[in-house]
Amino acid sequence: MNIMPEQIAEGDDASCHAMFRATPSTVEFNKLRKRLLRNARQAIEDFAMVKPGERWLVALSGGKDSYGLLAVLLDLQWRGLLPVELLACNLDQGQPNFPKHILPGFLDRYGVRHRIEYRDTYSIVTDKIGEGATYCSLCSRLRRGHLYRIAREEGCSSLVLGHHREDILETFFMNLFHGGRLAAMPPKLLNDEGDVMVLRPLSYCAETDLAKFAEAMAFPIIPCDLCGSQDGLQRNVMKAMLDDIETRMPGRKDTMIRALTNVRPSHLLDRKLFDFAGLIAGQGADRSPLD
Repeated sequence: MNIMPEQIAEGDDASCHAMFRATPSTVEFNKLRKRLLRNARQAIEDFAMVKPGERWLVALSGGKDSYGLLAVLLDLQWRGLLPVELLACNLDQGQPNFPKHILPGFLDRYGVRHRIEYRDTYSIVTDKIGEGATYCSLCSRLRRGHLYRIAREEGCSSLVLGHHREDILETFFMNLFHGGRLAAMPPKLLNDEGDVMVLRPLSYCAETDLAKFAEAMAFPIIPCDLCGSQDGLQRNVMKAMLDDIETRMPGRKDTMIRALTNVRPSHLLDRKLFDFAGLIAGQGADRSPLD
């Protein structure tokens, strides 16, 4: 599945999804849109995400990333480049002041098939997590469990999430600094039960691109701070660190993502991945170009 530039060309009102019919016609926006499409399609190809005819459950939180995910997938589908069925899904977790009307109205406006599910996980989280602590970890686990259930009920083979390049890098450094392991957030993952695939087509997409895209598309953003538990997250520390590195040395985020695709077990310290005891002088070795 080679990516041809002409396949990601702009279309007029009759040849694009309804969501794109009032978008800016500027060169800058067209380049941004093409870049997101290209990056998403490259990830879909690299990690063999598509089996034609399958049904995907697209998680929609109301944040910029999930809106961007849905728009990019609809765009690819409209162009005939994504031969799967899409079902958008929002899980209303009972957060205080959650604007219940925004997502159904948005999805109905553009004729997007969807399911809105209400489950009061917020009460469970606040009951189990002490005051002043961060709710995000438990909240995320409960949300993921319900999304797996919905995927099964809807006959969806995959749950599709809007995590992007920065999410992957932040997770890597959180595991490195706090978990004592080299692990990130994979673009493709089979759930523990083995019946639902988790896909992240935006793995190569920059968060700044998604933010610009969301602004240009005028998505009705729902902030992820309704529960008031976002201050002081370690992930925010990782984000600030990565942004500082990128400011000092532009392009380092792309380099780090490439590094995660180019692992050399013989040049790390994990004896389970490489047989150091079996190395014998004179029989050759797995050497790095840097040696």
